[in-house]
Amino acid sequence: MTLSVIIIAKNEADAIGSCLDSVAWADERIVLDGGSTDGTAALARERGARVEIATDWPGFGPQKNRALDLAHGDWVLSLDADEQVSPTLRAEIEAAMGNSGAAPAYRMPRASRYCGKVLRHGGWWPDYVVRLFRRGSARFSEDLVHERLVCDGPVGTLNHPLQHDTYATLEEALEKANRYSTLGAMQAFERGERAGLFQASLHGAWAFFRTYVMRRGFLDGGHGLLLAVSNAQSTFYRYAKLWLKRR
Repeated sequence: MTLSVIIIAKNEADAIGSCLDSVAWADERIVLDGGSTDGTAALARERGARVEIATDWPGFGPQKNRALDLAHGDWVLSLDADEQVSPTLRAEIEAAMGNSGAAPAYRMPRASRYCGKVLRHGGWWPDYVVRLFRRGSARFSEDLVHERLVCDGPVGTLNHPLQHDTYATLEEALEKANRYSTLGAMQAFERGERAGLFQASLHGAWAFFRTYVMRRGFLDGGHGLLLAVSNAQSTFYRYAKLWLKRR
């Protein structure tokens, strides 16, 4: 059984090397670059990856399907540029691929670092993501953001976590929150949704309460509070941007 690793990336020079090195054992590594200006494509080629360039941006779901269409392996592992596969997860992936009774797709937990700390609460653990699947058995949804893998058949579970360097700095977290809230507002607009500033405030407050209290983000200390505030901010601005777009 052969494995293709697919990665979409744009301006991920600080992360792409570690990601590709962690899957150097794969039969094929494909990076679909979205027009990076920081040398991401060159760094990926130096690591031996096959690099393709896409000059337009259709959204996360369609872009990942583009990368999927480039794969040739029997199995596909989809990674984000800021993720790494540990040796223990590698062994588990290879065992699943070699199992004649394997499920067509597998989910795995993800250990995410927020400003240098792995968070265990606030909805960030175990944070299961479906990433490993037989080629031809799954496609990504067409969502602009927060895409998901749509699988034909049951989904198995792997035990060892995918390592995820989510946000190295608070500035990076704020920048991504701004970008994702814009994409979320665009997606909601296309679905015909409406919102006012009062609803935006309620959604933001609920996001904070859910993250910090219901999902026990307070147990992660100051980092948990930062995450809850960031989630509230991103949620509020998503609905506020939708309100402005409707006007």
